[in-house]
Amino acid sequence: MSGSAAENRAAEIRAAEDPAAEPTAAELPAGAVDRLVRAAERDLPALEERRRLGAETMAGITAAGFLRHFVAREFGGTAGTFSALLDASATVGRTCPSTAWCATLFAAHGRLASYLPTEGRKALWGHSPDVPIATAIMPPRGRAVPVPGGWLLSGRWDTASGVDHADWLLLASRTGAPDRPEHRILAVPRADWTVLDSWRSLGMRGTGSHAVEVAEAFVPERLSFTMADLAHPVAADAARCHRVPVQLAGTLMFAAPVAGAAQGALDAWRAAAVTPRPVRSAASDQALSESSAQIAAARLLLERAARRADHDEVTPLLVAENRRDAVTAVRWCAAAVDRLFHAAGSHVHRDGSPFQRYWRDITTAATHGALGPAAAAAEYADTVLGPPAPDGR
Repeated sequence: MSGSAAENRAAEIRAAEDPAAEPTAAELPAGAVDRLVRAAERDLPALEERRRLGAETMAGITAAGFLRHFVAREFGGTAGTFSALLDASATVGRTCPSTAWCATLFAAHGRLASYLPTEGRKALWGHSPDVPIATAIMPPRGRAVPVPGGWLLSGRWDTASGVDHADWLLLASRTGAPDRPEHRILAVPRADWTVLDSWRSLGMRGTGSHAVEVAEAFVPERLSFTMADLAHPVAADAARCHRVPVQLAGTLMFAAPVAGAAQGALDAWRAAAVTPRPVRSAASDQALSESSAQIAAARLLLERAARRADHDEVTPLLVAENRRDAVTAVRWCAAAVDRLFHAAGSHVHRDGSPFQRYWRDITTAATHGALGPAAAAAEYADTVLGPPAPDGR
């Protein structure tokens, strides 16, 4: 047995014996991710008009291991790393940002659902770790009425990415006493909600981020947890991805597809600039130089954030820095691609322009609430400087 094979086998044995051991190199295998990229590329011509991923693309997401990436090993999942997910997401996003967005969020939602009680996790993953889960948890909506053993849930929730392909949906509603409200998350199976054909967007059209409606569904206690639970480990002996607070890498999940999309936009801009012959000007040269550097720097920020989420001691400062860096990376990507857009010719305004699609997707993704710069800046400043005085000074 070769040295590397022996090391991989040793890692597999450790993972089997210790659920908190680091995952092996098998997570999100490159060959399967490459096949997903090819499927997504074939899906591009119909994606925006259909406004959701195609069946072949969704099958590719599953085969590449995104759905099981953060599922615990006891249910057959990978319990994988944030670094591996960043790499795979950016690789897919370079071809299709909508596919990368859905794939990455499906992975992230598996991590969220891991906070369900044991019996709830069995309900989701008892037969397979490859369960597509969509969410609509910010802000809490609808009505959750307490009844014996759980809640009666009803209402409408907006923008649940990938919901057409989901088997389960995590929805948030307010529960608890009026003076101590809880932001509660409830898991609802596919039979209990209706997808509303509502997704009409400038960009990220293929994400199928439709609204959903629940007429009335009983949600047992085993299928619920609170937002406050996300600040704590799932269990002391859990894998690393389940021992760190969700906030440590939550923003990274939204930034990873944007980093790939920005690289794809740069590729498309370069291709347009040299076809049929190179078109140069001082302004375009400067845009290319500044934007390519900014996109590369954004990726480095995200790689550092993922590495710290995988390995570093968790502190309030680390959480704030990771959120700051992910938001900054997205802003850099959006600024870089916007600069390229303004330096390009009129051809990028035409329907069918690959660069225009990237620009629309990045512009749309960058406005997501999780990527808001003001909140990230306030959290970082509070951590470094302390909260502001009551009088605001």
